[in-house]
Amino acid sequence: MILYEYPFGESIRTMLRLEHLFNRLGILMWREAPVDHHYALSTIFEIMDVASRADLKSDLLRDLDRYKLQFQSYRGNPAIQESALDDVLSRIDRVYNNLNQLPGKAGQSLSSNDWLMSIRSRISIPGGTCEFDLPSYYAWQQEPPAKRQADLQQWVSTLTPLAEALNVMLGLLRDAGHPHMVAAPCGQYQQNLKDNRSYLLLRLRIDPALGLIPEISCNRLMVSIRLMRSDNDGKLKIASDLDAGFELTLCA
Repeated sequence: MILYEYPFGESIRTMLRLEHLFNRLGILMWREAPVDHHYALSTIFEIMDVASRADLKSDLLRDLDRYKLQFQSYRGNPAIQESALDDVLSRIDRVYNNLNQLPGKAGQSLSSNDWLMSIRSRISIPGGTCEFDLPSYYAWQQEPPAKRQADLQQWVSTLTPLAEALNVMLGLLRDAGHPHMVAAPCGQYQQNLKDNRSYLLLRLRIDPALGLIPEISCNRLMVSIRLMRSDNDGKLKIASDLDAGFELTLCA
């Protein structure tokens, strides 16, 4: 099954983008080729750009605090296992405190590294990091893989509190949803959201054997999904001749 996720608001959109970048960074930094470490550095700079949104840190702290209060209200509930509840609250407390102690915005300490910032200023220029433009960067790329990986680990450590907070926050949000199968006659599905719940994330799983791509649109009142099929030119057209189904989860 292929999983698609769609945010209802800008705050969750930013968090999903950061999660995507952190996942990419986690793959690239443990490879050994200089080109992989070049793109790992590029990803660090992308994370800094996305994380520079002024209210991201406060949004995360607020959401984590809200989850903490919600889980604390489950104390004494016979349907809740106390050890599991303690584990969740402990994880929330840990990432909350680590993020709260992070000075300024994520990656702010890296901004004072002139060498990194010289690379950042040229990495978006096509071919802008050649050896004749940045000889010191080229020399770093010739270092042994273990040395480059150690440097990357040091730089990434300044972003770790943000990554851990995102992991806990999005994990709790995803766990709050209840998946169910729905049908999309003639390739279309719509659902009115009338229960006044504040949905934050839509998750959709679909069988890749169907060869369909979901085109998702949603707001606080309605979810609309069209199942598209790619033609020979790569253009997407609605699969109006097909009645298909998929798994839908709305996370509030």
